[in-house]
Amino acid sequence: MKSQFRIFSFCFLFFLFSFAFFNDGLAEELKIGGGAAPMNAILKRIKDPFEKATGIKLTLLEQGPKLALLELLKGNIDAAASGLTIEEWQGLMKKEGQDVNWADLQGYVIGKSRAVVIINKNNPVNKLSKEQLKGIFTGKIANWKEVGGPDMPIIVVWANLTPGMNSLYLKKALDGITPLKEVLEATTGPNLKQHVAANPEAIGITSSAVADETVKVPEQPLAESDITLVVKKNPPPALLKLIEFIKGEGQKYIKK
Repeated sequence: MKSQFRIFSFCFLFFLFSFAFFNDGLAEELKIGGGAAPMNAILKRIKDPFEKATGIKLTLLEQGPKLALLELLKGNIDAAASGLTIEEWQGLMKKEGQDVNWADLQGYVIGKSRAVVIINKNNPVNKLSKEQLKGIFTGKIANWKEVGGPDMPIIVVWANLTPGMNSLYLKKALDGITPLKEVLEATTGPNLKQHVAANPEAIGITSSAVADETVKVPEQPLAESDITLVVKKNPPPALLKLIEFIKGEGQKYIKK
């Protein structure tokens, strides 16, 4: 009798384990690619509560707006996100030589993006005007003492995977200048922040959502734009649930 009970218990536990394993394997998943602004200001912040509320797994890939859109078109991800309006995104892809059939895509504004310049937290400079920033990012101003800081060369850090943030700041805050080419290269917004935090001479453009206590955000011109989520036409219910969550309950988790 005891032997039969043990066998029954083992089979029952095996059934529960198998059900949980296969059910988890079949769990619905959304893959979203995008730049620093949508990732840090919105998507990373709503990920856990969205998954808990819906049971839909959210996989986030920080890869910049250009690569994210190309991955969406290939069918490798379900949506692409950027701190750009649709018109700005179209302009970026055209500039990059990418022929995109936008008629096959649908865009949703899911928030606001702000691009900022950050400097090392030990840099005493607390304010940078438009003209000073233009000088710094064109190379005409090469030393911090020219803008009220210490006598040390300025190092411009440039994130190659955040073209949306870069173009947003250059366009909205600096009248569309062409930046200098001699820069310290970074990849993503968080990587740029690490470089700025590690170098007293550094300055760089990133999303306001990336900036934290490890760096300083001086007073500066405002550069703000829409955060846009792009999907293929007739998106599945899971994507519509994500958009609804972001605009509804998710608002309490989003950094303002």
